[in-house]
Amino acid sequence: MHIVLANPRGFCAGVHMAIQVVDQLLDLVDEPVYVYHDIVHNTHVVNRFRERGVAFVEDVADVPEGSFVVFSAHGISPAVRAAAAERNLKTIDATCPLVTKVHMEAIRYAKRGYQILLIGHADHQEVVGTRGEAPDATQVVESPDDIPGLRIDDPDKLVYLTQTTLSTDDAAVIIDALKRAFPNIHHPPTEDICYATTNRQHAVRELAPSCDLTLVVGSPNSSNSKRLTEISANVGTPGVLVDDVTQLNPAWFEGVERILVTAGASAPEDLVQQLCRTLVEEHGATLEVASLVDESVEFNLPGSLRQEMKRRGIDPKDRTIPFGKVEISRELYGAVPITVSAGR
Repeated sequence: MHIVLANPRGFCAGVHMAIQVVDQLLDLVDEPVYVYHDIVHNTHVVNRFRERGVAFVEDVADVPEGSFVVFSAHGISPAVRAAAAERNLKTIDATCPLVTKVHMEAIRYAKRGYQILLIGHADHQEVVGTRGEAPDATQVVESPDDIPGLRIDDPDKLVYLTQTTLSTDDAAVIIDALKRAFPNIHHPPTEDICYATTNRQHAVRELAPSCDLTLVVGSPNSSNSKRLTEISANVGTPGVLVDDVTQLNPAWFEGVERILVTAGASAPEDLVQQLCRTLVEEHGATLEVASLVDESVEFNLPGSLRQEMKRRGIDPKDRTIPFGKVEISRELYGAVPITVSAGR
């Protein structure tokens, strides 16, 4: 068996920032820390924070008045922000800046009198938050089948926006259908699907055809992780989503010679390495790191957290953990040869 380990994979800059926010706040304060919604969509990340005392809530009414609350990476609606203010909560906003960009687009277009067609999954927290910025102007489009039921006032004042973690394949199908239905529909100034989602999907699209199976490390509620399995299937290679190594099924590997391993943007790297180590130890696998794109994006800690640090005499620069390229630990694999390639 040969493992092709995709790079890039795993944490993106937005996830790294959001996790760092909760980490830093736990070290900073001696009072309970609450997080509105899962900080990122990964079971292990959330459970590790729960073990450190973090309480996750789905309603800010469940946060005691005056307490610290962190808004998750997925963004929130103005209604949630207002409810937090009414309770005098000390808020730290860990929304990914690329999600905030889509929020700002929704606000601008709504003010200009446009109807917004938001492409995405209606029940996803990111879509809920974005729609909340302009609820009267926004309709969610989950598939081309939704288009006939849209209520359009002026087809010349339409714009589409997209959830940042969509499959680029699926989004393209919906966008093409919208353009056919509404030839004058406007598009955002720049792509809404985030760079990390695009890069991870591109890696799977390029590498999966040469493999027999794709394993994606990620949790079931992670939209971008599930999209990676779909991209693999789209190019002809079965894709399976696993939360961690305990979900591996030996039957999957019968007749399989090459396995592509990747991870969604909210999956910790240690879970990827545990999975690879198991394949090496139990199946005699060799390992190749296929690098297609180097990511250099990094986001600052939110201003509210930096201000809290300064109030306590701490320089945020001294506490910021740089976000760099994922490195694989050769010590983890002992004498197993690890090759590095540029992909296909």
